[in-house]
Amino acid sequence: MDKEKYYIIMQVQLTIIKFPEIKLKTRDAHKLRGYFGNLFKEHSTLLHNHLESGENKYQYPLVQYKVIKNVPYLVGINEGGKLLLQLFLKIKHIKIDNKEYPVNQKNIENKIFELKVADELMNFHFKSLWMGLNQENFKKYIQMEKQDRKKLLSKILIGNILSFYKAMNFFTDSKILLTAELRKKNTQFKNKTMLAFSGRFTTNALLPDFIGLGKSVSRGFGTIIKEI
Repeated sequence: MDKEKYYIIMQVQLTIIKFPEIKLKTRDAHKLRGYFGNLFKEHSTLLHNHLESGENKYQYPLVQYKVIKNVPYLVGINEGGKLLLQLFLKIKHIKIDNKEYPVNQKNIENKIFELKVADELMNFHFKSLWMGLNQENFKKYIQMEKQDRKKLLSKILIGNILSFYKAMNFFTDSKILLTAELRKKNTQFKNKTMLAFSGRFTTNALLPDFIGLGKSVSRGFGTIIKEI
């Protein structure tokens, strides 16, 4: 196996498509994923994150679907962003739960973002609930005292950031620092009640706005925004 090459800074391409006139519910994000994944399925598995066999691709999704303050978004990273640019003009309507929404207005933003571990700390907040606990971590979490829970969640968030960096082929030997202020929330996921979190975190890891961290980011969970 080739030795990982370490970088100080790496650039990624980020493409964000927003549909400001369409109003959906937060939980409709996975329906957006189903709609576009089916509509453009011949173009790329990037849109639905499934293999041709129908199995899930267990990797960081390069196209993500979000509903933030009732507004639908598509977010593409690198190859995912290039694909959204190709399909942008073809999006004429969106169909959710048998209701068709004409797309009279859509905004697109395409930019280059630098990934790095900085010398200063930055604040981020979650625009959608963060699902950071898997089955194993959940069992640990519920048995812990409050302070230990906070440490565990911060450790998991650092792991989420490193997973995102790895998916971008960005490897760094700089230490990621992070503290989080999170609040427990219950959410419905695949007809089950799951524990998720809202709140904010402070870190020296520079991250693009609108990407997701944690579980089910392609369905809109864990979307972050940098606080100014």
